[in-house]
Amino acid sequence: MPFFGEVFSSEIIKKPVLDPKGEDLGRVKDMVIIKGDPLPMVSALIIERKKKLLRLPWHKLNIFNKKIISSKVYAESLAPYELDENDLLILRDILDKQIVDANGAKVVRVNDVKLEGFNGEAILLAVDVGMRGILRRLGIERGGEDFLRLFKKSLPFSLISWDYLQPLAPKLTELSLTVPRQMLSELHPADIADIISSISQKEGTSFFNNLDIETAAEALSELKPEMQADLISAMTTEKAADIIEEMPPDEAADILSDLPTEKAKEILESIEKEDAEDIQELLGHEEDTAGGLMTNEFIAYSPEMTVQDALLRFKGEAKEVETVYYIYVLDKDEKLNGVISLREMLLAEKDCILGDMMETNLKTVSPGEDEMVVAETISKYNLLALPVVDEEGYMHGIITVDDVIDMLLPPAAKRKRRKV
Repeated sequence: MPFFGEVFSSEIIKKPVLDPKGEDLGRVKDMVIIKGDPLPMVSALIIERKKKLLRLPWHKLNIFNKKIISSKVYAESLAPYELDENDLLILRDILDKQIVDANGAKVVRVNDVKLEGFNGEAILLAVDVGMRGILRRLGIERGGEDFLRLFKKSLPFSLISWDYLQPLAPKLTELSLTVPRQMLSELHPADIADIISSISQKEGTSFFNNLDIETAAEALSELKPEMQADLISAMTTEKAADIIEEMPPDEAADILSDLPTEKAKEILESIEKEDAEDIQELLGHEEDTAGGLMTNEFIAYSPEMTVQDALLRFKGEAKEVETVYYIYVLDKDEKLNGVISLREMLLAEKDCILGDMMETNLKTVSPGEDEMVVAETISKYNLLALPVVDEEGYMHGIITVDDVIDMLLPPAAKRKRRKV
């Protein structure tokens, strides 16, 4: 079937379709899209004839281009068409919808759809997200070009290949490719959070649910507390537990503290016992205190260990710890003896003993210390992390500089923690 050049959906919608005698068969109401190789393709035209809808299969078309569309069959040979939610239609389901531009890490709106001939088929090649698409649909694209030319400016093309798009609506999921999904996992969690925050709650939930567990856990940390709670509350306890388990314990505790008590308890009961205990311990501290800011995820070794042995263990253990600035030295009773910066340990001789090289003039805070005292201590001594130690010398966790930055953000982004 001849397909000459490329066309946009706006040039096809409402266009007359001719039968084999050249008489009016009807006008294009919409186009049905199916999954194709390598890209989605048109499977049929929906024709409106005398206020009735008919389905014109792609293989029954004779000519299809921006100037003329003709059919190999007459109207009586076409089956009636009833709008079906399971069909994917360009006008109804793609135009004006929000789509994630995974390449540009932003949400865009589809103003038009570009089709191109490939092996006798019309494939969905790209979407137009710019002003050209809007003007083209209004029938004034040429006028817009002429107007801008008066000011020695040009009307830019804003086409994004379908390869670089991740549809938001559930209906479009079947058309998404593996490449966009991989690209999304490579985006910075803050960019993913921005995308989720800029779309509707329904679309954001659908988008979030399509992320892999690791990416979802990282993105969740960047969202506002109320949005975190909504997303976790909407999913099954099993999936929520998988995501929470993937997060650092302090961030997991922040999120669980915003959930309804029963939901939080269900999630805690569904994750590994050790992880649940770490989170539960953090939930026991009051907000606005060192205990409320800290994480109990840190690396500590005994004072008798050599640098060589410490480095060997560090390579395996550091993978499970979010942030590592210092190596803490604890005695057999788990009381804090000293600290060694990661830089110092990497530069030390391999046979050095940790107890001989550790810094013993320590700056610490107690679990109940006010959060502003924590911030002042980290700032005054230029620390990257501050140990939280009780009166008896037992180490409970650390507060990193990024925890303090998060604490100093405006109240809208501040987390309120309560006991579960």
